Amino acid sequence: MQIRHLDQDDVEIFRRIRLEALHHEPQAFASTEADWARLPVAEWQARLAANAVFVALDGDEPVGIMGSMRQRASRMAHRATIIMVYVRREARGSGVARQLLARLTEHARSDGIRMLELVARADNGTAIRFYEREGFREIGCVPGGLLDGEEEVDEILMARHIDGRAAPIQTLQGAPR
Repeated sequence: MQIRHLDQDDVEIFRRIRLEALHHEPQAFASTEADWARLPVAEWQARLAANAVFVALDGDEPVGIMGSMRQRASRMAHRATIIMVYVRREARGSGVARQLLARLTEHARSDGIRMLELVARADNGTAIRFYEREGFREIGCVPGGLLDGEEEVDEILMARHIDGRAAPIQTLQGAPR
């Protein structure tokens, strides 16, 4: 398995795995397949330029994706949010997600990021447990933060320092789960 940092010339790989993710796991993302399918090539390139995007390749075949979006405000630029996480069903449990996260973390750290953050659906226990094993801690909950059709789904906010701090992130007392 090769983990590759995508650049603006990798639009076709990016487009293929991102649309696959939105098609096969629509409930996992805030965006829809339709939102992304209509984007012009220039917008796909702009998103690759604005964010760090990594893909897991099995040969030439993309089987997973993970990106990070850095905060833009100068006093928050030490933080990045993990976005677009997807691993093809047949590759799950093989360590692909861990490899993607390790590569993303390495890149973020070298780019001056001190803290990674993410949002997971509260009903996605598999994802939450994965991130907890990787050192992320729950720091809050957004009740009804995501609409799945007409159903409001709670979102769990998680974070992890990646700058070598010994002290873990403090979680909210009594945060609903």
